[in-house]
Amino acid sequence: METSPRMPMTVEKLVLARPRGFCAGVDRAIDVVRLALQHYPGPIYVRREIVHNAHVVHELRQQGAIFVEELDEVPEGATVIFSAHGVSPEVVAQAKAKGLQVIDATCPLVTKVHNEAIRYAREGRTIFLVGHEGHDEVIGTTGEAPDRILLVSSEAEVETLPVPNPDNVAVITQTTLSVDDTKGILDTLRRRFPLLKTPHKDDICYATQNRQAAVKALAPAADLILVIGSDNSSNSTRLREVAEACGTPARLIDDVSEIEPAWLRGPKVVGITSGASAPEHLVQTLVAFFRTQGVEIVEEIDVVQEDVRFALPAELMAVRPRGAA
Repeated sequence: METSPRMPMTVEKLVLARPRGFCAGVDRAIDVVRLALQHYPGPIYVRREIVHNAHVVHELRQQGAIFVEELDEVPEGATVIFSAHGVSPEVVAQAKAKGLQVIDATCPLVTKVHNEAIRYAREGRTIFLVGHEGHDEVIGTTGEAPDRILLVSSEAEVETLPVPNPDNVAVITQTTLSVDDTKGILDTLRRRFPLLKTPHKDDICYATQNRQAAVKALAPAADLILVIGSDNSSNSTRLREVAEACGTPARLIDDVSEIEPAWLRGPKVVGITSGASAPEHLVQTLVAFFRTQGVEIVEEIDVVQEDVRFALPAELMAVRPRGAA
């Protein structure tokens, strides 16, 4: 998209949502790759996208990381990093069989869901996993108890689930879902299965909930919301859906280059947010673009302050930068 000369637009003001962008789990995962590249003998392999953002993956690839889909592509004895989305026990066993040096960048909040699946399976329960089929996080979680986990993606599916013992059931949740959509599914599960066992603490991560709350606050103030994030990012896609559910048109873009000029003819106020795997510099580049187009008013809506940090994996604690978590 050409940013010069000025394009015809009606936009007069930008409103930025806060919080937005990187969460603690994403920060940690990216730090894992960078530290491994600095302190481990190469090459350093990463199974799947470390986080679901094209810019992050490109930047880490430029720094030397080698991204692969499966461990078949990793030479025996090499160093491999598991992505923030987690892996199944089958993948862990495959890595061990190949003698790979593993650094696990799984988000601790995803690990929490894995542990819940293991515990519920040991109790003999049928486990409902609320999530989206094919997502890396769902694949990894399902692998913990494939014979006991049933994937649920909608309220309608709940009504027809085949359950051997309706009194011995539990539910877990993909961490990056829409809070509102998940509530409907959970309410339906509780109605059909009154003895449903639920986690002590919500599985949807704090960052997902906070970013959705920020979009809900942003939506009434904006005529259009631009969500920065890759289209395979579940939490970014949910932000677009949340905005639209609030009645505000929204577009999911990887960066400023994907803006269509027609979007900017009509709206006077554009809201901006970004998914938990999207770098802040993409937001600032977008703001800079609007400034070149004559937009001078830039405000923020601040919903909640975040101060969450996660410790690095044990393998990297000895090489962590001074002052890191």
